[in-house]
Amino acid sequence: MSKSIPILILAAGSSKRMEGRIKQLLRWKDTTLLKHAIQQARLITDNIYIVLGANADTIKATIPKEDIVFNPNWKLGIGSSISAGIEFVLKKNQVIDGLLIMLADQPLLDTSYLKKLMDMFINENPKIVATAYEERVGVPAIFTFKVLPELLNLNEDFGAKNIIKKYRCSTITVQPNGKEIDIDTPNDYSQLIEKMNT
Repeated sequence: MSKSIPILILAAGSSKRMEGRIKQLLRWKDTTLLKHAIQQARLITDNIYIVLGANADTIKATIPKEDIVFNPNWKLGIGSSISAGIEFVLKKNQVIDGLLIMLADQPLLDTSYLKKLMDMFINENPKIVATAYEERVGVPAIFTFKVLPELLNLNEDFGAKNIIKKYRCSTITVQPNGKEIDIDTPNDYSQLIEKMNT
């Protein structure tokens, strides 16, 4: 049975540790980090939304055909972007089964990984399918429709981890096997580029 699971890509951060470079627009393969994330998501669904905040106009100009959610409170952190994104998605979609939330700065988490999350969600029917990190769980993650209203109340930089913790008995975790690396600094970026070229 097919399920309606839109994808929300979080890309609202200010890249404050990137020494003046806009992280979402860094080159990755033959495109940018953000466009790469969109490409991976689009191989699964056309129902994609991108949350922007810092540098929104500059970034939006590079993806003119995408559904954009502007988060005016992006300085409050990732929780505010999740809330803004979910509010927008729920207004645009009358009926969905769940929502996959991912970041724009984890380029190794590709379509095959996202599909693994989707398959777990569809076949096992948990409240949440989340990515396992060393000492926590987090995004990319899929939240069932019934959990989404609780994510609307996020407004600080804690993301969804408290909700995942609340439903830990109904959460399935997936091992990313080293693909979870995100890009926060110029050094992170150069190391990943080097890794891709070896």
